[in-house]
Amino acid sequence: MPVSLSRRTVPVAGVDLELFEGGTGPPLLFLHDAGGLGPQEPILTSLAERFRVTAPLHPGFGGAKLPRWMNAVDDFAHAHLDLVHRLKLERATVVGASIGAWIAMEMATKTTRFIERLVLVGPLGIKVGPVDKLDVPDIFAMPQSDLDSRLYFRPERWRLDPTKKTDEELAIIAENRETLALVGWEPYLHNPKLKHRLPAIDRPTLILRGAADGLVSPDYAASFQRLIPGARLEEIAEAGHLAHREQAAACVNSIMRFCGQEASR
Repeated sequence: MPVSLSRRTVPVAGVDLELFEGGTGPPLLFLHDAGGLGPQEPILTSLAERFRVTAPLHPGFGGAKLPRWMNAVDDFAHAHLDLVHRLKLERATVVGASIGAWIAMEMATKTTRFIERLVLVGPLGIKVGPVDKLDVPDIFAMPQSDLDSRLYFRPERWRLDPTKKTDEELAIIAENRETLALVGWEPYLHNPKLKHRLPAIDRPTLILRGAADGLVSPDYAASFQRLIPGARLEEIAEAGHLAHREQAAACVNSIMRFCGQEASR
């Protein structure tokens, strides 16, 4: 029977941070992608079968309010570090997806004291290629159909149908995109300082990349593996950029193996 996650609000860093919690076992902090998060996300409910999951909503995503002073991914990292302190999380597995992986790395370059292991799914956040060439295709310029084909191996299964969404759901989708543009437009989807800080990460790290990821190329993913000491890189079959959503079970199995637990049945 699926594990039910509850929702509550915790005041941190001058922000009322909303989060989902549930499950039993060792602690796991899940940091979501730019699409937001819901309590019934398959990867959350599956992880909650083996871990005590804490999954905060980043300010400005998923309907969470964005304070006026927050305008960078690094700001989210500081808010989540405050949350970790308030919840007294220790020896936690930290799983971040896409922009959530970027946030996780920003946190880990500040302190790894609370981290047992780090899992990065489709990570963004560094610039490694030539100055005149984007490492990640311009998601703000391409048609939605093109973006869908980069996010998913089978985009037809995930394509948004606005007629099946409520006005509130459509407003949240628009706010997600607005927040992503605010924190990821300039410089484009990276922190110029982050790649120089990644070698300071001293915890076991697993990088997961969807084999059909149209945003994170094999070379770009390998850059994270090269910069984070001892990092491992695995590919998830039949998955695009949002592998944790499209192939949740495969991602969970990889995370379980990495954590030394038996894979899900």
